Amino acid sequence: LKSEYRENVNLLTHSMKYFYTASSEVSNFPEFVVVGMVDGVQMVHYDSNSQRTVPKQDWVNKAADPQYWERNTGYFMNSQQIFKVDINTLKQRFNQSGGVHALQRMYGCEMDDDGVTRGYFQYGYDGADFLSLDKSTRTWTAANQKAVITKLKWDATGDNANIFKNYLENTCIEWLKKYVNYGKDTLERKGTV
Repeated sequence: LKSEYRENVNLLTHSMKYFYTASSEVSNFPEFVVVGMVDGVQMVHYDSNSQRTVPKQDWVNKAADPQYWERNTGYFMNSQQIFKVDINTLKQRFNQSGGVHALQRMYGCEMDDDGVTRGYFQYGYDGADFLSLDKSTRTWTAANQKAVITKLKWDATGDNANIFKNYLENTCIEWLKKYVNYGKDTLERKGTV
């Protein structure tokens, strides 16, 4: 399988990552795109033009339950609406009236063959860091002054941090194990050692 090595340690690491991108005023590009990857191989795609989640690897269907595609399409459509509002809010906060802008959410988990797991959840705006989750404290770290408003709002309830921490430490790892198991033949062909 594709491997990533931590410095000075030869452990095989598997990863699952999701990238959400909302954009404004970009010609010939969907205003919202989601890409899911396992060990660097794209496995899932959603965009606002098609408004449906599609597998990019045959083995994803083997890992998925019958409602998987409908459930994820609904989730991504909901995220699309939230991101549309959020990008407009950020344009106002950054005093931007028009032009090309992008809001990204990047999250995922990793699992070493020794059982050690890690996870991250972060946001970027216009190519710069915006917010990131500190799992240990269940708080958000603002990368700039404009992000402090969102940090304070999200830290006040702690809901997002708790939900995302639970996802990263449990659900994400469970799905990563499933995908690696079902996709091992494809992932082995794509991988490097």
